[in-house]
Amino acid sequence: MSARVVFGVIALVVAAALAIQLTLLFTGGQDANSGSTLGEIPVGTRLVRFFSYFTIQSNILVLITSTALFVSVGRDGAFWRVLRLDALLGIIITGLVYDIVLAPLQHLTGWAETATIGLHYISPWATLLAWFIFGPRPRISWRIFGFAFVWPILWLVYTFIHGAVSGWYPYPFLDVTTIGFPEALRNSAGVLVIAVVIAAVLTILDRRLPAAVH
Repeated sequence: MSARVVFGVIALVVAAALAIQLTLLFTGGQDANSGSTLGEIPVGTRLVRFFSYFTIQSNILVLITSTALFVSVGRDGAFWRVLRLDALLGIIITGLVYDIVLAPLQHLTGWAETATIGLHYISPWATLLAWFIFGPRPRISWRIFGFAFVWPILWLVYTFIHGAVSGWYPYPFLDVTTIGFPEALRNSAGVLVIAVVIAAVLTILDRRLPAAVH
């Protein structure tokens, strides 16, 4: 199977999962991110919260980069390299945090369960596997490594500011109203440390694995 086909399939899966969740959002169904029912929440608030999830932002980055690689598998450029690493890093963190922390807390059914399979299971590990097999490489330098953390840090800043204003936090381990700001900050730091380790491993592997694009 060619690289373009694999990246195209990943893009289709992510697009379908996002479309399902957006449909549930507008119809007041179950939220695949939190497991809660959206019926009584105003649509505008639902949309803001939808795009505030790290999961959703990561999957959007995967959709953008996978579609771009389907169109041009050898794509390159400084901004592109940061975008690609952010997609990889974000979706790996999404998969790990969901599997370890969030999945035991949720009881999803129907289309919400279908959406979460795409967003939290297929997207993370298919994206990582495709990178291992197809690359393209080399694309990650230590400079790109540094720039890739601008988005996650900005997301954390936004999350705490938005939470302070609205009282809503996307994930229980960041919920200042429940666990307090010091604990939420410690949890954030812990995830960032894990992200740094993952990004460092990706950077090192990017230089050592073959540039197997075909």
